[in-house]
Amino acid sequence: MEGTEGRDSSLAEGGRLAEGSSLSDLDEHITGCRACPRLVEWREEVARTKRAAFADWTYWGRPVPGFGPVDASLLVVGLAPAAHGANRTGRMFTGDRSGDVLYAALHDVGLASRATAVSADDGLELYGVRITSPVHCAPPANKPTPEERDTCRPWLVRELELLRPTLRAVVVLGAFGWQAALPALAEAGWAVPRPRPAFAHGVRVTLRPSAGPPAKSLDVLGCFHVSQRNTFTGRLTPAMLRDVLRTAAEAAGLPTLPDAGQYA
Repeated sequence: MEGTEGRDSSLAEGGRLAEGSSLSDLDEHITGCRACPRLVEWREEVARTKRAAFADWTYWGRPVPGFGPVDASLLVVGLAPAAHGANRTGRMFTGDRSGDVLYAALHDVGLASRATAVSADDGLELYGVRITSPVHCAPPANKPTPEERDTCRPWLVRELELLRPTLRAVVVLGAFGWQAALPALAEAGWAVPRPRPAFAHGVRVTLRPSAGPPAKSLDVLGCFHVSQRNTFTGRLTPAMLRDVLRTAAEAAGLPTLPDAGQYA
């Protein structure tokens, strides 16, 4: 493994990323976080043992930062990096089947330069969209604990704060992400109704800013997660995903391509 693993970065550092910090600063700090012992042990063990199909890869094996332009008007919030996907490649939703589904849909809608994501240096660009997750380390069995989710929350809050000037819409993939995103949005300066809106595919909630400028109203949309369980069973189809992304893009003021209907 390469990079900043030796640095003892913690969520306390996240709290010190205040005035004058940037998304690039945030991403750098995230990659050095070691705040959750169970997740640190798992991500590094996976990076050492690897999967046979990726035996010649040097796994990233660290927390995975967000991906996309710093002035994004649309944010996609997932769950956590996949053990042999983003934990291997170092980029959100890159190198696994969930990412294949997500990036294909983003490309179909006109928000990504290509339909596949295989490595961090494959040339993929996102147009007005940033992708992040409430937990930045790959968890065992793809299941972070509520404590790990809450420990990681300051990173998401700070990311939202830094995106406030341009952010207009958020797509949240799955109930876990929804439960993590709403409190983070509240901390970052948007008024979340009480009781909190329940997750559902296609649900849309408009949040008003609770703090001053530059934040504006924010449309938050729920979408079933792009997990294999959902996509293989048809619970989430490519058309369903494209519909949510297109609606969110329109709310964010992003141009989209018409739906060619090539995939059900």
